Formats: sequence, C-alpha cells, structure tokens
Amino acid sequence: MRWLVGWSSVAASFGTVGAVGTPGSAGAANGTHAPGSSYAPGSSDEESRTVHPVGSQLLWGDPDPLWAVGDWRPDEVRTIGVDPFTRLAVLGCCGASDEELRVGLFAARGGALRHLTAWAGSYTVVVQAGRRVTVVGDLAGARPVFYTPWANGTAYATAALPLADLIEAQLDIGHLAALLACPDVPEALRDGTPYAGVRRIPPGHALVLREGSREITGYEQVASLAVAAPQLDPQRAVDGVREALVEAVRARLTAPRHAPETVPPDPGPVPGMGPAERRAARGGPVPGIGADLSGGSASATLALLAAGLPGLPGTVLGHGTGAGERLLAVTFNDLAAEGPGREAELERAGAIAANPRLHHVVVAAGEEALPYADLDSGPLTDEPGPSLVTAERHRRRLVAGSADHFTGNGARQVLDAHPARLADLLMDRRRRDLLRPVAALAKVEGPSAHSLFIPLTVYRAARRLARTPYRAGIEEAAVRLKERRFDEPGARGAGNGTGGALDASLAALAWTRPGPAARWLTGEALAEVSVRLRESALRPASVQRPGEARARAALARAAADHRVFEQAAEVRSQRLHAPFLDNQVVRAARTLPESLRVQPGARAAILRAVLSGAGIQDLPPGWGATSHASSAAAARAGLRAAVGDLIALFDAPLLADAGLVEARVVRKALRAAADGEPVPLDGLADLVSTELWLRRLVSRRGTCWTGTAAPRQRAVAGGVPPRRAL
Repeated sequence: MRWLVGWSSVAASFGTVGAVGTPGSAGAANGTHAPGSSYAPGSSDEESRTVHPVGSQLLWGDPDPLWAVGDWRPDEVRTIGVDPFTRLAVLGCCGASDEELRVGLFAARGGALRHLTAWAGSYTVVVQAGRRVTVVGDLAGARPVFYTPWANGTAYATAALPLADLIEAQLDIGHLAALLACPDVPEALRDGTPYAGVRRIPPGHALVLREGSREITGYEQVASLAVAAPQLDPQRAVDGVREALVEAVRARLTAPRHAPETVPPDPGPVPGMGPAERRAARGGPVPGIGADLSGGSASATLALLAAGLPGLPGTVLGHGTGAGERLLAVTFNDLAAEGPGREAELERAGAIAANPRLHHVVVAAGEEALPYADLDSGPLTDEPGPSLVTAERHRRRLVAGSADHFTGNGARQVLDAHPARLADLLMDRRRRDLLRPVAALAKVEGPSAHSLFIPLTVYRAARRLARTPYRAGIEEAAVRLKERRFDEPGARGAGNGTGGALDASLAALAWTRPGPAARWLTGEALAEVSVRLRESALRPASVQRPGEARARAALARAAADHRVFEQAAEVRSQRLHAPFLDNQVVRAARTLPESLRVQPGARAAILRAVLSGAGIQDLPPGWGATSHASSAAAARAGLRAAVGDLIALFDAPLLADAGLVEARVVRKALRAAADGEPVPLDGLADLVSTELWLRRLVSRRGTCWTGTAAPRQRAVAGGVPPRRAL
C-alpha cells in the first residue's frame, strides 16, 4: 500500500520555514531544528516533530512536513519548487510536464485549484505556499484524502489507517452500520471513516490548512436543482470523451517502464507451460504494458487504445506500445461457474485478441478461484469492501498480467445513465427522451400482460422523484430503514441477486435506498442510521438534481470499492490503471447530454465512437453486450462451496459483538443462499467482507509510526468496542 502523509501545526513561525523546511536539508531529514526556530522542547508541538512514518521518504521538512510512504516508483513522486516557501508535490501517474506543474503551482498559489486537476492521469497534488498547505482530491474518489486533528494542528494522509494509528483511534461502529445499511448514500456516510476521529474530504474537494486550521473547499461546479447545466452537442461531447481517454492511456504509455522486482528463479521448462505461465506461477507480473480483456466494451476499449490501433504516438513508427512490443491482454476463464453469456464473452475476447499487436493470455481456474475462496490469506486494506471476498480470484488474473495493467473499472458509473436521470429529464420537460429507455425496459422484462404497464410504472416513479423535495426524500428513507421496509416494489435493487431490471430501475428512482445488507442488521443499527439520515436532512446542503446526485454517489462508491480492490488484490511490482476514474475522463463524461446517456446501449455506442475516432472499426459481433449473470453464478457457486467456512466465520462474529448483526440470522441467510433461495448475494458479500476486515484489523501487529513520541498502541488495539444502547 502506498500513501502520503503530512501535517500542519501552529508552532513554527513563518521565518523558520526556509531554515528547516528545505527538502533534503539535514534538519528536515533528522528532525533537528535550526537556530532561531520557534520550536521549544517540551512544547505541544514536540510530539509532531519526533514522530515519523515507517518506511517513509521525506519530500519536505518542517514546519509542515510531507512524506511519501510505501513502494513508490521514482517517476511517481515529483516535486517542483520556486523558492523555499512555494512548492508542489504530485504523487501518482501524472502526464503533466515540469513546466505545466510550475504553471499549476503559480495558479494554486493564487487560489485556482481546478488547474491542478486538469492533467492526464491519476494522482494526488499537495501545494505549500508559505504556511498554507493545500491537498487536492480527485473527482471520483479513487484517490481520497483523509484528515484528523492532532498536536494543535491537522494531520492529513491518502490513507485512513495511518491517521487512526497516529491518534490511537477506536472503531466508529456507527459508520460501519451506515456502510452496510446505505453504502451509496452520502447522507448516511457523511465524511466519516471506520475510525473515530478520522474524516474524509468529499470527491471534488480540497483540504486547505493554514497553521493548523482547516477548510474544505470545492473546486468543481455543482449542478443546480432548478436549472439544468448547458448541454453540449452530443458529437462534441463524445469527441471530448475520446480525447480524454486517449490522453489518459497516453499518460501511462509515455511513463518510464519498470521491470518487476526479482522473483524466484525460473526452474526451467515445464511441460505445457510457457515462460509467461511459469513467471505467473512464481508470483511476478510480466514487464511492459498489459490490460484486462474480458470481452466487455470497457476493457476492450482500453486494450485496443493501448495497443495503438492505429497508433498512439511515442514510438518510432507511431504504432503500438513500444518498439516490437505487444500489449499483453489477459482473459479470465472461470471453469467452475457456468453462466449465460460467458461463452460469448470469451469468443469476443478471442476475436479482439486475434490482432497481431495483442498477445493473448487466458487464465483458466476452477473452484480454487471462486468467490469466498482462501479467505484466511490476504492483506489488511484501509477500509472494508466487497472485493475482499473475490481478492484471490482477481489476483490470479492480475499475476499473469504486466507491470502496468489497465482495467475497465468505473466505466459503467462514469458513462452510463443512472435511472434517476429520468427524473432530471422530466424536470426539464423532455418527456420524449423517456420513450426509448422505458420501451427497452419493457422488452427486457419479456412479453406478458404485466409488461404493458411497465412504461407507465416507470414514468410515474420518475415523476414522483422529480416532484419529491430533497428533504422529504431523505426523511422517507429514514422511516423505511427504521420500519425495516425492504420488500416494497422495486426495493430489491440491482445486483443483489433477487430482482430484475424493472426492480433495479424502480429502486434507483428515489433520493436514497437501503443497501442489500440492510435487511440483516439489528434494529438498533438501523435506528442509528435512520437518525443519521434525519440529521442530514435538517442540515443546509448544496442539493443537486436527483439524477445527478445519485450518479455522483454511485461513482464515489465505485471508486472507493476500486481502491479497496487495488489493495486487496495487490501484486508486488504491479500498478493497476483505471483510466475511466481519471479526472479528465470523469469531467468529459459529465458533459454528455442526459438524453444520450439514457438511451439503450449508450455506453457501447460511446465507446464504439471513441474507437472509431482512433481508427479502430473492426469489432466482433455482439461487442458491447452487457451481462452480469456470469458473475452472479460465480458468486453463488463460491458461496455454496465455502458455506461451511462462512458459517464457522459467523459462529462468534465481531459484527455481532459490535451490535450490528445477530449471528444466527446471518448463518440462516448463508444456508438459504447456498440452497439456491433468492437471497441478496451482494448483501452477504458485504457482511462477509466487513467481518473479514474487522478480524484482520484486530489481529494486526505493529503500527505505521516510529519515533520517540510514537503512539503507544496501534489503531483499534482494544478490539471491537461493545455496542452502546441508543
């Protein structure tokens, strides 16, 4: 895991910044202080100056130090300074030149933070101008920023666990309850984290620190509730998405290449295994550039763009990913879970990989790679996430990939239209644009007497949402939680294994909705989340249009899950790249007209236009078809195979100790799901992953800090506190 950490305090005076704050100076490196410094031994700031993160690289020193921690590559950490009082650090993959960074530094010094988010790539920016420190988060939330009060100031980091260690935080059980009950509802999660006292800045915002005081400011315009944003011409909007995606891929291709660190020596030829398979078996990725190739439109688009058809510049001929280099395309073939559409996806992946600029590798796996397999191993992630139960499955695919590996995560949330956008169209009196989506929904449900009423049902739900005030919608959700009303029409939602397309759409046509795991929480936990929702409804807020608000919340949840996925399935010496979550891609996608987004097959059409603009037109039949049935079949097969271990996991769960669930209720649900009953599979995955995360957190050893004044215990050292009655 890689992260950056720093803090701002009130102790040091402005005049000592140059003496002790210059990067690389002896005082900054060893913690000593220059003559004349306002630092005094025994002061409240002494603690901050004698604490250092373990395995850190100092970027600049006192009075407001900044460290990079973890296995950062040299080109992933860049600093620009014009004087000892004005400097900028960018961490991650950033396509900006040194001159562009310098221009951004001057713009940020004047308060223009949006300039720092307009470069290609995925990165975090920290700017110091005198005693003012600004930490800029991204638009999606894949690179979050956390903060906490500490030592008469504020400490910040791009990971929550180090800050929890720093203040010796306990678990925030209320946040865990909200994460299970309403995972994609910002009003329930607020700015909290699983650690009490550690806060998160929202996506699209920046943390500004001035001598310890803090301010959270937004750098992106928020859509109005009453007036729609100006709509671009559809063709211009799609061209903008194409340019942003091409620049995002180019930023990765033009970055320095890195060979994986030393892996165990090759034992020599093995019957039936080539060099790539032997390397994957030894646990190391292949040098170079690679990409997922699942047969879906998102991963195929990135693979074809990265392969250079016909050519992202950067090589002598202007084609391909390198001189004589082919892009490594990895396809996962699940032999243990049968599902409709799986064979078609594999055929599409094979047809795409037939191009000579792609080297295709198929990773076949059986029951050992099903979800819920090998739950005893795995790293401790910063937060819980559903990918914890599928980490081993993903790791098998990624270990056969390259040192820099593209993935299509986030494309659905960035490009697709959330069903709640139908209400936005009604608010703009654009009823005609609803005809095709509701007709497609009726077609998916199949011919029946009931299907004749689907368009009217969806239209009424969209009109109800358009006419429901924000406060009334939040309060209604709070009442539903408290009264445990989860089985209302459309309340089952998408992806939970029990509802169809109509149920998913109707559930999404609301300001908020319960998550699939909410039905198994205790009444006490649901009551607390209900109180959270009521309190948020009373606060003044910049209310967006319902469709825009739901879409942004869904993107933030997907970005947070992707971040946990990166940590849970991490392969040493490998970098995962998700260009669809980059700032410039998210920003370009937000210019797509709602009337274009809501049309059936909009994502596939947009990506087809992106590839066509890049000169790629020969796509296999059925390209762009979406199917989640295979993943649902794999989840059910994995749960059936591991049901014994899962029931043992919930014999004495920590979630029950915290008062969030009753163990017997979860065990009953696990048995029902294994027997094939219609149980929300996503909800069970949330419960299992949260229980796993709690156990790994409680059993961890060591801390993220060292030094004479380092914390005496790690975060949550006392275990899970018992639930207090309301």
